Amino acid sequence: MRFSSFMKIFTIVVLCALLTSYLAPFVHPNTFKILPLFGLLYPVFLLIALVLMIIWALARSRWAIITLLIIIIGGKLHFRLFAFGQDQDAIATNVNALHVMSYNVRLFDLYTAQKGEKYTKRDAIFKYIQNTNPDIVCFQEFYHQDKPTSFSTKDTLIELLEIKDYHERYAHKLRGRQNFGVAVLSKYPMIAKGDVMFPTQGEKDFNYCVFVDIIKNNDTFRVYNVHLQSIKLKDDDYSVFDKNASTTSKVKSTISLMIEKLTIAYPKRAEQARAVVEHIKTSPYPTIVCGDFNDTPMSYAYNQFNNILTDSFRNCMTGIGSTYVGRVPAGRIDYIFYTKDLASAQFKIQEVPLSDHRAISCKIYKPMKP
Repeated sequence: MRFSSFMKIFTIVVLCALLTSYLAPFVHPNTFKILPLFGLLYPVFLLIALVLMIIWALARSRWAIITLLIIIIGGKLHFRLFAFGQDQDAIATNVNALHVMSYNVRLFDLYTAQKGEKYTKRDAIFKYIQNTNPDIVCFQEFYHQDKPTSFSTKDTLIELLEIKDYHERYAHKLRGRQNFGVAVLSKYPMIAKGDVMFPTQGEKDFNYCVFVDIIKNNDTFRVYNVHLQSIKLKDDDYSVFDKNASTTSKVKSTISLMIEKLTIAYPKRAEQARAVVEHIKTSPYPTIVCGDFNDTPMSYAYNQFNNILTDSFRNCMTGIGSTYVGRVPAGRIDYIFYTKDLASAQFKIQEVPLSDHRAISCKIYKPMKP
């Protein structure tokens, strides 16, 4: 086979994959099980397509135009990956602006293998949150142990941040008085608290959504803390990414298992996202949605929120903005959304990660009426 023929076939395969990835945000994962995987790999397909376009352009081939047209078909979808927002720092001085943080803390590194550093990550997380000084913090993979305990988390944060109220939902373990789940801590009083029940909630699913109504000065906000379905990858599942990965058969087996877990999680996240969105539509107040969605902007779950809310990162920032720093490259999977009657400014992504997620924060406010 001639090189030019190979390049044409390769280009066709890549462009077909890119076109398929465009469908991922709009088609329910149950309709086509592997479609979400195309959405996950969208950045890879796009990058390869751009390289191919340059190669074909240098060769002065019409395939450069064809590739460009396929990229253009993606339209606004590309701006989910590459944001071109504009921060409004001055507006965020609004006295009623609510400084919001979302943070998956991975249990404050509870299970660290190095006993001598048992409190190192936890205390560093405490210091970062204290320095950021948010009005409200939405935690995912939060850990709290009932007193007496040598690994204090909630009580320490309440003291450091001068918290006025909190709301939490946990899975409890009978041994050790341990609690695992989500929590919302606020410097302002909560006039209401509640949970959003997921239709796909299983006994071993520790992903939740809670909401609170908060009053700051004369404004009332509803804040949701969302942790959508996890993929539940174990340490052994990551072996394919290790440099010393063993046999080809083991690599294939690992990849197959990961795909299986992904195809199980995607439909669950889709239904969880639908449940939260339907609940948001009943909110009597301007609404903020924070959380770890475990999904990229090219996913069905993200699209449910994006249809009715504004993504604060895309409104404020320019760039890609990766938030997940675990062993599987996933990009931006943590979000702060808000309803159209609000605005955002001063979006920040934690520079030095202390968990497998970077903390995100921004200021949300009601725009001043002219």
